Amino acid sequence: MTMGDDDLNWRSEQACREAWPAAVETEVDGWLLRRCGGRTRRSNSVNPLRGKCGAPESVLDAAEAFYTGHGQTPLFRVPSIAAEMDTLLDRQGYDLEGGTIHLYGEIDELADISDEHVTVSPTPDEGWFAARFRMGGYHDTDRRVFREMPGLIAGEKAFVSCQLDSEIAALAYGVIRDGLLVVESVETDSRFRQQGLGRKTVGSLIGWRGGQGPRRPACRSSPTMRRVARSMPRLGSPKNSTAITTAGSPHEPRRLRQCLYWRHP
Repeated sequence: MTMGDDDLNWRSEQACREAWPAAVETEVDGWLLRRCGGRTRRSNSVNPLRGKCGAPESVLDAAEAFYTGHGQTPLFRVPSIAAEMDTLLDRQGYDLEGGTIHLYGEIDELADISDEHVTVSPTPDEGWFAARFRMGGYHDTDRRVFREMPGLIAGEKAFVSCQLDSEIAALAYGVIRDGLLVVESVETDSRFRQQGLGRKTVGSLIGWRGGQGPRRPACRSSPTMRRVARSMPRLGSPKNSTAITTAGSPHEPRRLRQCLYWRHP
């Protein structure tokens, strides 16, 4: 990894964290203990901060005391740029339960989209929340946490929805932090997939840009996000906009880093 890649990874790590804030965050020896309740892993886990970190053993002890004290199972989110914790967690019997991939691309590769069926708003309305909960299968606690989360976001943000047959069929939201557009919660209703609605939804975020003209996108990968990313080059002529795109092949986004989740047994 080059110095430039290392800087970009840490900048995007912070931007993605701030795009999905937790209600409670406590710093311990260079790691951030995040908690909000519900089932969302990244906002209920231990995350690394940029800079010198303390001994993994001391962080582990503090994290276990913190989460068990709140009735939660300790969970570590360990990106590849801070992999020194992996060995200890494995040795202590933590279970590896999967992970996520962060995608990144230059903003000038893609065109923005305008569509009469797409709505962009600085705040989510009841229709947006209802569609998100329907598509994501949220429980009561998760609904409460997700409703509170947008109010904790610092920076420019936009919530986008695409309607079909008089109901929201696709949605997403975006947050601009440190010159990066973080694209989050891209989802298309299973009844309306393969119709380009996710592409239209993310394309509207490209056109929005919060008035700040971010130069880079960063996003957490999901099956829906990867489908949208692969289809983006078909949007049209490049403009000064942002989206998921590629650093190499024009049909694949650049894989920035991988994050693994380790859960206490």
